[in-house]
Amino acid sequence: MNYIDQEMPEAGDTVVVGMSGGVDSTLTAYMLKERGCKVIGVTMSLWDDSFPVLKGDDAKAVKDACFGPGEADDIEECRRFCAKYDIEYHVIDVKEQYKREVIEYFKSEYRAGRTPNPCIRCNRMIKFGALLQGVENLGIKFDYFCTGHYAKIVRPEQGLFGTTNRPYMIASATDVSKDQTYFVYRVPSSVLEKVRFPLALMKKSEVFELAKKAGLAAAERAESQDFISAEYFDLLFADKPSVPGDIIDLDGHVLGRHRGIEHYTIGQRRGLGVAVSYPVYVHSIDAKNNVVVLAPSSALDSAGLIADDFVWAGDVVPPPECEPIEAMVKIRLASRPVKAKIRRNNPEGSEWEVLFETPQHAVAPGQSVVLYQDGVIIGGGIISCGK
Repeated sequence: MNYIDQEMPEAGDTVVVGMSGGVDSTLTAYMLKERGCKVIGVTMSLWDDSFPVLKGDDAKAVKDACFGPGEADDIEECRRFCAKYDIEYHVIDVKEQYKREVIEYFKSEYRAGRTPNPCIRCNRMIKFGALLQGVENLGIKFDYFCTGHYAKIVRPEQGLFGTTNRPYMIASATDVSKDQTYFVYRVPSSVLEKVRFPLALMKKSEVFELAKKAGLAAAERAESQDFISAEYFDLLFADKPSVPGDIIDLDGHVLGRHRGIEHYTIGQRRGLGVAVSYPVYVHSIDAKNNVVVLAPSSALDSAGLIADDFVWAGDVVPPPECEPIEAMVKIRLASRPVKAKIRRNNPEGSEWEVLFETPQHAVAPGQSVVLYQDGVIIGGGIISCGK
């Protein structure tokens, strides 16, 4: 399938830029301003002041994160940049939506023994959802919405799966090491129509070089890497007491005690608190019986997986005659794409089976499996189990 790269904003276009204070979104706004676009900067306000602000050494250890008390500094940095370059700027309060759609989701998934990806949820429901609704509520009309994601918007030359539907789709960025398409696979085609990623063809090194050349303060700032700093993780789950339970091996032998299943993820090795004569990893988490199961690394390999809550590009669901679908798939952001065959796991198409060409390690329920053909996302879903 051939795909057509979608046009970037031109001089005179009104462009809303989602800004975080980081180098990627700041350079995006700067380049569009230099191009002659009318740029409007917007930042999501997420931080809930009901969380305690850590003091002393604990505060020094806190890393910059998407959700954290450092938000005020990020917003101030965006204000200074926009004032300097005569860019209209707004802070849009999405705290309630973020708490409901991301924070509560994150906690409930961990407490169910799953490993959620809050960034995927945030992009779908908040950054490309509640934030844009907030822009609309302000009466702002725009031609494009741009962010600093490393991804690209394309359209197929022909309809998908034998249809006439040519949806807006997400393609991999030039800088494979920074590719963020995995995070945005659930954003609908109807939203992508106005979305553009100006950094799509750039490498991270080029972004830093241009930002420094332009004298942007964001080029000197530490980058946000995590959803929440580790120092705040326990505080996030402080609304309910953790329930300790057994740590067992695959044969059911008790190896130790865990401090609550929300503190463990599939594939974890460190911090298990057990003494075993061979290396062990978290193999699975049984929320019903409140146990964490450990096993040797080789026991964590899976030939495939089952996923549900699938989304397809343009809502074009592959018809049965197209099965099995061949694609490259990723089961986490950092994993390399692997060849796989995908087919329905039930007649309704609510579940899909993904069979890998080569076994994959530590398939984690709650994470996403994302399907690529020719470097373009055709769909993806939430992993329910490995097989």
